[in-house]
Amino acid sequence: MKLTKDMKILIVGLGLIGGSYAKALTKKGYTVSAITKEQSSVDFALQNGYVAKATTIVDKNYIEEADLIVFALYPHTFVEWIRQYKDLIRPGTVLTDVTGIKGSVVSEVQALLPSYIEFIPAHPMAGREVSGVENADERIFIDSNYIVTPTEKNTDGAIELCLDLGRELGFSKLSTLPAQMHDEIIGFVSQLTHCIAICLMTCQTVDGLEKYTGDSFRDLTRIARLNDEMWSELFLTNKTALLKQLHLFGNEMEKMCKIIENDDREALREMMRYSTKRRELFDKRKQEN
Repeated sequence: MKLTKDMKILIVGLGLIGGSYAKALTKKGYTVSAITKEQSSVDFALQNGYVAKATTIVDKNYIEEADLIVFALYPHTFVEWIRQYKDLIRPGTVLTDVTGIKGSVVSEVQALLPSYIEFIPAHPMAGREVSGVENADERIFIDSNYIVTPTEKNTDGAIELCLDLGRELGFSKLSTLPAQMHDEIIGFVSQLTHCIAICLMTCQTVDGLEKYTGDSFRDLTRIARLNDEMWSELFLTNKTALLKQLHLFGNEMEKMCKIIENDDREALREMMRYSTKRRELFDKRKQEN
């Protein structure tokens, strides 16, 4: 199954990611419609040509005419939407999502859907420190990763369609992972890093820090400016995996504390050398892309 220009794409949820999907796909020549909660988001998307049409109503016609539906909703909202409106989706429609955690969401959604509707989960590893369709920018997908997390309920055709979507959006690296492994890895590379940034901003309460910091602190804490409603849900939904990574990081910080307490310069340099060597792999990959 290939993604073709004659397919009609419906995006449910016009926030930053949903809006960026709409903007990117419309530029590529796809017919994109949207259902979203706020009238202001509808107005902005229409005025800027991100979508062909949009509404705040869960319109049966929008849903029935869609060949591909992309859900850009919070996890609990996505599950509830499927629970309420799954009967409006016509047979053969393929569903995908942008949800940052997969385990419980994927199993719940696939259990709710009838056999003639296929949900193929995906996670675009892209974003900004701002939210809302007014901040949509298709360039956030460039040099970013796109992960598809198929289950035994997914067909090869739907997986290929979802990967095609990632290619059309402009992602530089496409991967497939089981849902559980995805959540374990995301707990480390995304959620833990956000936890660290948050704690860096909250552990020191001296006033005026912004006057004294350099690029290193600004770079480390860039992601501390976040959507608390969304990220708190992601943290708690992925609680087991995230706690595992927090303990892992805490143990490594404790190790560094002991090295510094013992004035063990060689052990400190060894950690730094290992850190540098691993970080070089990220720079190498970026150059290859």
